[in-house]
Amino acid sequence: MDDILEILVQDARKSPAEIAEMTGKSEKDVAKAIADYEKKGTILKYRAVLNPEHIAETDGAVRAWIEVSITPQRGAGFDSIAERIYKFSEVKNCYLLSGGFDLLLLVEGHSLQEVAGFVSQKLSTLENVTATSTHFMLKVYKENGDIFQSTEKSERLAISL
Repeated sequence: MDDILEILVQDARKSPAEIAEMTGKSEKDVAKAIADYEKKGTILKYRAVLNPEHIAETDGAVRAWIEVSITPQRGAGFDSIAERIYKFSEVKNCYLLSGGFDLLLLVEGHSLQEVAGFVSQKLSTLENVTATSTHFMLKVYKENGDIFQSTEKSERLAISL
């Protein structure tokens, strides 16, 4: 990966001037490279990285990983059913896997019941879905290379024998 892209992946708020200083390139060349990456679709968008523990405290969001077994469709394979699934607003990420399940979904809802309802009423009822396994996310330690460490000390008492 290009050094400009690596810097932007780590911190998309870096200015072309800052990136130029870090890479030894001119600010003009950095700005042109970024514009080219955006035009070609290499850079799709810029996002803020949010601490999920802080967000959950304010909006009560519930996230779950859902493994899905599907029967591929003749002539379309997995792509057609995957497209139907990833178009649901609850589905934030959708991956094709090897192994025991075919798809892995990251699903978000406002409550456990909302996520469970999505699985039972929308996902499981699709003709090509043969099985699901839902894993509710309890805590995020690291995501997309970013480490989320709580600064709060645990109030649990140490166990001594």
